[in-house]
Amino acid sequence: MNNRGAGALGEADARAYLERKGTKILEMNFRRATGEIDIIARQGKTILFVEVKRRSSLRYGRPAEAVDRAKQAHILRTAALYLQENRLSDAPVRFDVVEVLPGEIRHIENAFDATEYG
Repeated sequence: MNNRGAGALGEADARAYLERKGTKILEMNFRRATGEIDIIARQGKTILFVEVKRRSSLRYGRPAEAVDRAKQAHILRTAALYLQENRLSDAPVRFDVVEVLPGEIRHIENAFDATEYG
């Protein structure tokens, strides 16, 4: 299976997991020139920007470790565009990572935030 197919499977698993937790999915694969956000959802009044990382093993470390500062910066810029386009600038937001491994889904809430980016 190629990386794109594996990523799509991971996103489907993450979506189902979040929906079971009562999270409302707003968008999947929101793309702009600044980057892509895998899942945008709402939990209560909070808008969640979720990066999904799927791996077949821990050979190269935890999947969330791949969400480095550069990836975070792309997500933050893209999230700002989503909020602006949807007139949600005042909404509380959260940046999460969902790791998908064989037999395991791990949801890391508040995996990073915008404070260190100014």
